[in-house]
Amino acid sequence: MIPTRRLLLLTGLVAALAFALPWMPHWLWWGAAAIAGALTVVDALLGWRLPALVVERQMAGAWARGRWGEVALTIRHQSGRNIALQVFDHYPQGWAMEGLPQSCRLNPGQFVRLAYRVQPLARGDHRFEALGVRIESPFGLWLRQSRVGAGSEVRVFPDFAPVLKRSLVAADRMVPQAGVLRRRRRGEGTDFHQLREYRNGDSLRAIDWKATARLQKPISREYQEERDQQIVFLLDCGRRMQAQDGDTSHFDHALNAMLVLAWLAQKQGDAIGLYTFGGNERWLAPQKGRASFDRLLSSLYDLEPTESHPDYLAAAEALAERVKKRSLIVLLTNLRDEDGDGLADAMTLLVHPHRVLCASLRETVLDATLTQPVADFDDALTHCSTLTYLEQRRKAFAALAGPARELIDVTPQALPVTLVNRYRELKESGAL
Repeated sequence: MIPTRRLLLLTGLVAALAFALPWMPHWLWWGAAAIAGALTVVDALLGWRLPALVVERQMAGAWARGRWGEVALTIRHQSGRNIALQVFDHYPQGWAMEGLPQSCRLNPGQFVRLAYRVQPLARGDHRFEALGVRIESPFGLWLRQSRVGAGSEVRVFPDFAPVLKRSLVAADRMVPQAGVLRRRRRGEGTDFHQLREYRNGDSLRAIDWKATARLQKPISREYQEERDQQIVFLLDCGRRMQAQDGDTSHFDHALNAMLVLAWLAQKQGDAIGLYTFGGNERWLAPQKGRASFDRLLSSLYDLEPTESHPDYLAAAEALAERVKKRSLIVLLTNLRDEDGDGLADAMTLLVHPHRVLCASLRETVLDATLTQPVADFDDALTHCSTLTYLEQRRKAFAALAGPARELIDVTPQALPVTLVNRYRELKESGAL
């Protein structure tokens, strides 16, 4: 029970009367105090009993990280007295919120619908606890605080919708809006698709001379991109992936980019798989179809980077045991100079029989530092040291490159489109 402002005013009034005791009969003050006390006790007893309230919470079961969503509360007053109540929902800790607390009045048999907005700021499993209410006592001297209703479990997934749009546009060949490169000309590819009449612009190499002679008109062979291939993601969950770029960690940037490429790959008929390392090991065998993407999303939404150091060679050995068919291995990590030997051995192990693409996230602060004006000696030192670091990084990456393997040094924001571009190039060239 929580005292209201009305009870505090009543108590203050009785206390004020004590200053007038020298000029008034004592029994008058004691009578006023007794009446106020009795009223307070009776109101507390009457307000202690909770009315019959039924609470329903309507909201999505799955949320996207960083996106605002609405939670609707329906409160039904089934029996008892007329009540005035204050409502506060116990949403998951760490979420942003707008629209609470709220107040309302209800008569028996009535219901009210309240709504507020929340924004999940972390992926994973979260829980809404029972609804918190404060019900005013009949005389308004107390607030009866309680919780009603049941809790609700929700899941928060990565919000890759903004970057997914680029991959959907790329799949529809609307390249200029997507920022995705596409170089293949009409009819070219690596898998035979069909025979058709020759069209202006077709390569002479595409003409099927036997069909041309048989039908007495030019016939071209049309090819399509290879299908039924495998894309296996090797995701680093080590401590360096905790690095922040704005409000998003490198790990979340990698997740978004991986989901974009996975969506595009399954749309192209390829199987997608996953192996995570660096303190958090999960394995998903390559699988085709939309179900494979849903499985990937369900397996990643609660994944978080750890404090462990990534062991590239151990991860490569574990992956080599699990994946025998030739695949495109996409390694997503954050490299440093000291990783060179371990990563070199890991890539050497994987390139037979696979194709390895390693994408290392580069902090945007490095690029931003180079664009800052040099105004004094300290700025010059910072500028030169950044240039030196980036040059050493470039040389280290160049030393790791080789047949059937390549490294991409990219900022987190550019990672999705860079991966899609390279995937397209590999598909169209037949390198897989």
